Amino acid sequence: MKMNAKALAPLAVVAAFGLGTLAPHAQTTPQKIGFVDVQRVLAAHPNDKDIQTIQQRANTELTALEKQIQTIDAKGAQATAAEKQNRTTRVSTLQAKAKSYQDQMKPKTDAVEKAVDAAVNTAARANGYSIIMDRGVAARSGLVVYADNTTDLTDATLKALKP
Repeated sequence: MKMNAKALAPLAVVAAFGLGTLAPHAQTTPQKIGFVDVQRVLAAHPNDKDIQTIQQRANTELTALEKQIQTIDAKGAQATAAEKQNRTTRVSTLQAKAKSYQDQMKPKTDAVEKAVDAAVNTAARANGYSIIMDRGVAARSGLVVYADNTTDLTDATLKALKP
């Protein structure tokens, strides 16, 4: 009996699949995925009050400058030379003040983020989780449609955050 390549092809595929299922597979441990409400943890940090105070002052001052600039912009071509100069000055002031507020907040936000990251890592390791996701981001993005409440490590993270 003579066999050609076309007749052997299906047999070869079945044999390869069969041999592949016989090969030992590495046993991997299941990955535990947890969630943390990061906004709640950030808000619980003691430095958050300082950050919010600076942010409120910045919003108040910068919004007032923006309104003054918009008032001049609304005049368009009818704005006088003095108003145009005033606008340029206010834009420069706005940029300088925005940078100043940003410089005030950066060390505080960096410290809070570092502390929150450390607390999440501590809570995850202590509870055997290998992946932690931000609950708010996962929900808003549609990345996660359902998660059992037992996977929420927010409270454990809050405990790890407090000294």
